Amino acid sequence: MNVVSRLLVALTLFLPVVAFAQTLPSNSTNTGSWSGSGEFGFAASRGNSRTENLNAKLNLQQENERWKNNFYLTGLRSKGNVTVTDSNGNSVTQYSTTANRYDTGASLGYKFSPRSYVVTALRYEHDQYGSNLWQGVVSVGYGYIALKNARTELSFEAGPGYKRYRPSAQNMVVNGISTKASSPIQDEVVARSRINFKYQLTTNTKLENTLLIEAGSANRYYQNDAGLSVDMTQKLALKLGYQVRYNSTIEPGRVHTDQLYTTNLVYNF
Repeated sequence: MNVVSRLLVALTLFLPVVAFAQTLPSNSTNTGSWSGSGEFGFAASRGNSRTENLNAKLNLQQENERWKNNFYLTGLRSKGNVTVTDSNGNSVTQYSTTANRYDTGASLGYKFSPRSYVVTALRYEHDQYGSNLWQGVVSVGYGYIALKNARTELSFEAGPGYKRYRPSAQNMVVNGISTKASSPIQDEVVARSRINFKYQLTTNTKLENTLLIEAGSANRYYQNDAGLSVDMTQKLALKLGYQVRYNSTIEPGRVHTDQLYTTNLVYNF
């Protein structure tokens, strides 16, 4: 079983722990049932240019007097007209995939008090066109809910973790022929931190921002997700999203920063 398979199996085994934890006896009168949202966005163009963009996200969360848990799954896929050089050195335009990424993770938090908790988190990402082909992180840390009221919520998490990843393939010339060679797998201890902020601007408009940092000696990874959602009904909303992802160490031909703008339809449940 390879590293990727082990990480996925670990994530699969982790989720039943969350479900089992909710069966433990509690003095809380709040059952803390699960809630969540699903997002979907699609755009296509035809004519002088041809493109297709699809992104989707599932997010589940639960919080009561004892537990603070979360699970998410995201996906991004895009196709478009790109210019490439064929074997004869000619520039040709072809319709091909330009983005193919999915990201999944979960966290299990046990509260010591209404504000402080210990959290175990898992995250796995596969990005065909990113700085790293895949990366997986397991961490344990301390969380603190600094502020929570009817309109505002601010929480922090920090702690050590272990990261294993494979950088994107490298271009190599062998016997005059350009080819791609797989980069070696790397691993390191990282410091993981997460800051989550939510603010209810109006009765139907909400702002949310989440900053994730995974910093190690070989690579520093930052991801910031900002979103502004407007409720249309009790279940449906429109959401504008902006995501920035940064890797400090990249392979030649790659850039440090990726940005993603989305306009999605959200279903809350």
